[in-house]
Formats: sequence, structure tokens, C-alpha cells
Amino acid sequence: MAINLTEERAHSLPGRGLAIAGWVGFLLTGGIFMAVAWNVAFHRPIVVVDSTIASWFHTHLSDFWTHIMLVVSAANGIAASALWSVLFAIFLIRIKEYYWLLTLALATIGGSILNVALKTAYARARPHFDDPIVTLGTYSFPSGHTAAATIFYGFVAAFLVTRYRRHRTRTAILLAATGMVALVALSRMYLGAHYFSDVVAAAASSTAWLVLCLSGVHAFVRRKKLAKPAK
Repeated sequence: MAINLTEERAHSLPGRGLAIAGWVGFLLTGGIFMAVAWNVAFHRPIVVVDSTIASWFHTHLSDFWTHIMLVVSAANGIAASALWSVLFAIFLIRIKEYYWLLTLALATIGGSILNVALKTAYARARPHFDDPIVTLGTYSFPSGHTAAATIFYGFVAAFLVTRYRRHRTRTAILLAATGMVALVALSRMYLGAHYFSDVVAAAASSTAWLVLCLSGVHAFVRRKKLAKPAK
């Protein structure tokens, strides 16, 4: 499906509607992260759920799925996500979407800093197995791969949704982005690199940050346009 940049531009919500939607999204995902983080920090029952899920994946490994999950994980790692973001940034420059470019820069750079800060703050050890598939020395909570995937695919989805007015097309875009994030999260759990709560927290915190970036830049652009004197 070709990206139509001119003929089928989507209708956007009024400024107040976008602001409300942004705040609702930010508070909802931020609340999910805080709930998960609190449960992890105070070793609530979610820790038992984490261990159960991690053990289930590790006892149901297969060569076929291990190879697939390794490819998915490698294609959506921190370096790979940075590469995809740079390529998309070049695309935005070519079509002169500079405010979208600003949003992408804020989302990716700020999201990376946020993830590192959260990892350092919670300092959670990764799942441990006698015969691990992957071995990493960094902290586990929240997942860096899932966070980067959430920022990138979420941003691309937000950009594409503004290009189409058909609800089916918009729904397909959002489902595709959600599916990609879920696949990356699944690969990290399958490979034993993260717990279930790690990927949920990463998706929630990064979504909250992305929503904040999208809403903030939109409000800035809207205010700038309103401030321009009428010709």
C-alpha cells in the first residue's frame, strides 16, 4: 500500500480534542507503568507471575522459534531501532515534514534516556537460567528493545494515521504497529532476556513519553500558527 501524502489527508481533531486525548493517553499509560513498577519494587504477586511465565517459555523452547525470535530481537534492538529512526528521519526531511522530524528526535532520544534512567533506578536483575539463550549484563526493568520498538512503531503509526481518513486504514495501521511491538516484547520474553512486567512497563512508559512528545509538538505548532498575523 503506497503512502498517499497529498490526496487523502486525514481530518484531525480540534486542538482541545487532541489535548484531551493526549492527556488521557498519557495518564492511562503512565498509570499502568506506575502500577507495574510499584508491584515490581515491592515484590508483589506480579513477581511470581513473571517467574512462572519465564519458566514456561524456557521449558517450551524449540530451534525453529528460537531462530525466529533471535531475528526479531536483532532487527529491533537499540542499534537497529536507531537505524530505522534515522532512515525515517531522512524520509521526513525529503518530504519537508520538519515538525514531525522534531517529534521523532524528541521521542527517540528522550525515550532512550528515560529507559536508561528507569533501568538504573530499579536495578532489577534479568531472568536467570542454567542454560540461557542470551546472557546480558545490563538491568532488566524496563525492556530496552520493547521501549525502542514502542517509540518507533508508535511514531510511524501516528504519522501514517494523519495521512488517511478511512477508518479501516487507520485501524490496520494501529493494529500493525501494536502487533510489531507485541512481537518484539514476545521475543525478549521467549529468549529469557526479560520478564513479562519488564516488557509491559517498557511499552507503557514509552507510550506515555511518545504521547507527550506528539501532544507537545502539536500544541507548539498550533500556537505558532494562531500567533501568525492574518494576511
